[in-house]
Amino acid sequence: METKIILLFFIYGITLGSFFNVVGLRIPLKKSIVTPRSACPTCGHKLTAFELIPVLSYFLQGGKCRGCKSRISPIYPFIECLTGILFVLAPYQIGWSWELIVAWSLISVFMIILVSDIHYMIIPDKILIVFAGIFLIERFLWPLTPWWDSIVGALVGFALLLVIALVSKGGMGGGDIKLFALIGFVLGVKLVLLSFFLSTLFGAIIGGSALLLKIVKRRQPIPFGPFIVAGTLSAYFWGPKIINLYLRFLSHGY
Repeated sequence: METKIILLFFIYGITLGSFFNVVGLRIPLKKSIVTPRSACPTCGHKLTAFELIPVLSYFLQGGKCRGCKSRISPIYPFIECLTGILFVLAPYQIGWSWELIVAWSLISVFMIILVSDIHYMIIPDKILIVFAGIFLIERFLWPLTPWWDSIVGALVGFALLLVIALVSKGGMGGGDIKLFALIGFVLGVKLVLLSFFLSTLFGAIIGGSALLLKIVKRRQPIPFGPFIVAGTLSAYFWGPKIINLYLRFLSHGY
């Protein structure tokens, strides 16, 4: 891609990322995403246009509120940057096809879920319902091959997490179950299974490391949403390559 297009997608991504921060923070609290204007959660200082420039404002202000000088969470610029990077990455992996719109939609819902799950350990039903409608339209216009792969994928994603929730007696939240049904609808059977495998793998590695380093305590709940996001995007962008690599490993191993 040309540098101008990359820059355009990045700016578009970080701008949307700023909006996703607002949505992820307000929807779980049942607040409007339009009003009131964004403000410092500590002192209530209403943010000016200068303080709302994605990524840049955070660094220009030294990561602190201009009003009370309290520390601004680094999650805000992180989500903005991550959205921008993923919006640029998507066309490289998906190509210039209609599927790119599906990819950007998937990235969008994941960024909102990241914010919500990190802050509140909640995956809001309202967000899932809105994007379920969006993905339903998109998969009608640009279906998987075969077309029923979406339906079976949704059922598999839902059933897989439901069984784990029942066996673990609450170890998996209802939001995770519904999210995997949505993932299965978008990715299909094969990739939703890979998504689940990678999500649990990332969760085990990172969660285990955090436990060993005493960043978290034993039995302390940690949000699973970030691992789902990482696992699903890995499966979506590189799924066939990962599967082929695994099959080659098995053939050489035996």
